Amino acid sequence: MQGKPPSASRITMSHFILPEDANPLGHGHGGVILKHIDTAAGMVAMRHMRGVAVTASIDRVDFIRPVFVGELVHLKANLNGVGKTSMEVGVRVEAENLYTGEIRYTNSAYLTFVALTSDGKPCDVPPLIPETPDDERRQLEAMERRQMRLTLRSRE
Repeated sequence: MQGKPPSASRITMSHFILPEDANPLGHGHGGVILKHIDTAAGMVAMRHMRGVAVTASIDRVDFIRPVFVGELVHLKANLNGVGKTSMEVGVRVEAENLYTGEIRYTNSAYLTFVALTSDGKPCDVPPLIPETPDDERRQLEAMERRQMRLTLRSRE
């Protein structure tokens, strides 16, 4: 199976936060932000696979800064690492105030996807070929997180 670099699947997606996306405080609802995180990550996984990939897990997500109604949310999603049938995608979320141009980091998440055949069985994932020192660092950190997840799962 031919390997692929992270740049072949990387995406940036933007979403305008409207009143229906808000919680009672007027902040972007966490569930709405999570939906967009999952969508962006899923597109990266499917681009790498050129097939079906489904969310298996989302690591801890902390909402560091709020997103406000009327702001543009940018989701930057990157494939960090692959296993035999799984992939880790990292998503960085930033909010942009359209009046001032200020861009704030709001949160990030790591999601694990499993590649599936058309009949729903796990299948092999193409290898990941790092291109830059950042890609290499992300791949190493993804392997460490994968080992941590497997260790935690074995204790359940």
